[in-house]
Amino acid sequence: MTKIIEKSSEIIKYVQDARRDGAIIAFVPTMGAFHEGHLSLMRRARKDADKVIISVFVNPLQFSAGEDFDRYPRQLDLDMKLAESEQADILFVPTVAEIYPKGFATYIDQQDLPEKLCGAFRPGHFRGVMTVVAKLFNVVRPDIAYFGQKDYQQALIIRRMVTDLNFNILIKILPTIREEDGLAMSSRNVYLGPKQRKDATLIYKALKKADELIANGENSAPKVIKEMAKMIKKIKGVKIDYVSIVNQDTLEAIREIKGKTLIAVAVRVGKARLIDNIFIN
Repeated sequence: MTKIIEKSSEIIKYVQDARRDGAIIAFVPTMGAFHEGHLSLMRRARKDADKVIISVFVNPLQFSAGEDFDRYPRQLDLDMKLAESEQADILFVPTVAEIYPKGFATYIDQQDLPEKLCGAFRPGHFRGVMTVVAKLFNVVRPDIAYFGQKDYQQALIIRRMVTDLNFNILIKILPTIREEDGLAMSSRNVYLGPKQRKDATLIYKALKKADELIANGENSAPKVIKEMAKMIKKIKGVKIDYVSIVNQDTLEAIREIKGKTLIAVAVRVGKARLIDNIFIN
């Protein structure tokens, strides 16, 4: 039976008691509106650990002015049922006041990685992500935390933060879960109308096209990017934030495709900002 907890003090006590019994603690931080991608993280956590804690918190710090904080999908009753179906032990659902009490004035920041890819289009976003994740880590004190590859830049930044600030937490990045037609699962997919939903499949098709070009010997990043952009622009009303080919570890743009490479895309389709990526090794 999954239990809902709203107070940090209760989570801290729960974890302290579990640790006295020698439990391994797994943690999946989320903003809710669960889909199969979230559930795959919970499933892995259940395999790896004795206690599984899931947080649901739509974090105001990571939304810029004009973004979708107020209309971000919220479905706590359904999320609770889904967490129970994956045998999560705790659903941590703090209020904004619980996470950011009156007078809150301390933030986590990082150089370099947050300035790349999405960071160039969402100023302050990753500062908000790092701040809330650091706070959640300090409350939950997990042994392992789980993130999805779709949000690879975020996961890489969190992994860097964990190393730099001496959090004793293993960060696991698990594969992107896709719909049958290839679209990466995202809570924001609900913003897509029927035609937009169909058109959005071109994002993954463009990534697959890049993979095919590279497999056939193309190693020029600008040429691959050009072909991808041409495909994505077939979506009516699409706005490309970026189509980038970068080093997997540094997110530095590359011209020659070799070694550990990430191909990443961010586009706006109607009200939805969609991101996706694939690894090329």
